[in-house]
This record gives sequence, C-alpha cells and structure tokens, in this order.
Amino acid sequence: MNHLISMRDLTKAEIQQFISTAAKIEKGELQPDLTGRVMGALFFEPSTRTHLSFETAMKRLGGEVISMSGTKGTSVEKGETLADTVKVINQYSDIIVIRHALEGAARYVSEQVTVPVVNAGDGANQHPTQSLLDLYSIYKTQNRLTGLTIALIGDLKYGRTVHSLVHALAHTQPKFYFISPPSLQMPRYIKDELREMKVDFEEGEHVEDVINQLDILYVTRIQRERFADPVDYERVKNAYVISRALLQNVKPNLKVLHPLPRVNEISTDVDQTKYAYYFQQAKNGVFMRQAILSILLGEI
Repeated sequence: MNHLISMRDLTKAEIQQFISTAAKIEKGELQPDLTGRVMGALFFEPSTRTHLSFETAMKRLGGEVISMSGTKGTSVEKGETLADTVKVINQYSDIIVIRHALEGAARYVSEQVTVPVVNAGDGANQHPTQSLLDLYSIYKTQNRLTGLTIALIGDLKYGRTVHSLVHALAHTQPKFYFISPPSLQMPRYIKDELREMKVDFEEGEHVEDVINQLDILYVTRIQRERFADPVDYERVKNAYVISRALLQNVKPNLKVLHPLPRVNEISTDVDQTKYAYYFQQAKNGVFMRQAILSILLGEI
C-alpha cells in the first residue's frame, strides 16, 4: 500500500489491518516509532479535527510535522501550481497529508511525488481517514461491523464522509437508511453501486420513522460552503435537529456519530446521554491516524 486516496482502493483485509492496528496502538500493545520522520500537512481547506489529530498522531509517534493551513502567505498566492508545491514538499517530508477543494486532487498529488500521500478530504469526493476512524468507532461501540442497521442523515449529496463510509460498509451486510432533503440525496452513482452489490437501502426524509430500528445514527452537517446559492442553503440548513427527546425509545446499543463540526443538527442536550459518541469518535481519530502513518511509512 503506497497511498491512502479512496476507500475504493482498499481491500477488506487492508481495512481490517487499519482497525486492528489502531486497536493495538490504543491498548498500548503496539508502539510504532517514527522518530526522524517528517509529515507534510497541506490543508488548502479549513480543518480542525483532521489537521490537529494528524499532527497529534505524528508527534505521539516521535515524528515531526511541517504544516500549511490555507494559501495565505505561501507561494500559491504568487501563482505556484499544485504540482510544483507538492514536488517541493516532497523534498522536505516522508509522507504528505493533503486536503484540497478539488475532487481528485489527492490522487493527482500522489502521481507527482515519491512519498506516500494521504487524502484528508478532496472536495465532496472522499475522506478515507474519516471513514476508517468511523469504522473503528462503530466496531468499538457495537463489537462488530456486520449486519448493522445504520441511518445516515443530513447532507448526503456533498458529504464526502458519508460517501466514503457507505462504500466501506457495503461489504458488511448493512441495512442503510438515507435520510435527507430531496435536494441533498445520496448521489445516484453510489446508489447504483449499492444496487449492483445487492446492499439493502431505503431513502426518506423523516428520521422519526426509523430511529427505533437503528444501531448507528450518523449525523452530518448541512455544508454551507458547498452551496453556490445562499438561498438554497437557507432553505435546508435546519432540516434536521437530533434532540434528547427523539432518543427516548431507541435501541440500548444505539450510538450517535458525527464527523464534526456540528452547527445545530445535534442538540447539546444529547451530549450527556449514553447514545452520544461523537467526541470519543474524534479521539479515535488519533489512534486510527497513528495506524495510517505507521502502516504507510512501513513501520508495521
């Protein structure tokens, strides 16, 4: 495995290797040493959790980080191409983690450099490291990945986290519910893929209709930055709000996940319930990203 660009590139065995490695790192059974290694973190789009958890992961493994947040004050403002930027960073680092607004940017970068590349989000396309930490979180809370009933709710059209996660879970005999406004439904190509794989899914607009059947409720933010017309965003921004009252009669094993940041789609009164798992989910990101860095750098 040279790069981590898309969940579509991974075999089931590779996904399992990431999960088992993250678990061993969390338990202290495995302590990879990346002393002397340098991670180049190139974040052309805003990020809190992904950027900081990657930095935390690298530093806890003994490595160093060079970082770029946005393009202000960089040679990109002078007209430097993406190819030239990453070819330079290639000279300074042992692995590159990149987030970019353009779909396909991470794969393009992997073709320009000689070090491993990790896709930290490319537009509305893929976010494989989020999907891997989500899988790890689901496994930790349910003690399995197979045969789960999972609802994904919110922005399913532009949500790269749900696009990656659906593909990752498609081989685990899930039952999917896709809950969204009509204008933000799961893309047709993903649904066509699921039909070809004979994966069971239903679409709807009302989470109340399915909440009591769920093992996992995966909530996403309506992404204002993906809308060309602010009026369209205003029309759907408060389409869903998960409240404590909504969770009164759910299954005892239900966990509410969210890739964060949240705006108002999960009420803060959910935070203290046994169903809320999104902050632990963020912590799991450090263990998973430690596993990703270690595996791609050949330390595992």
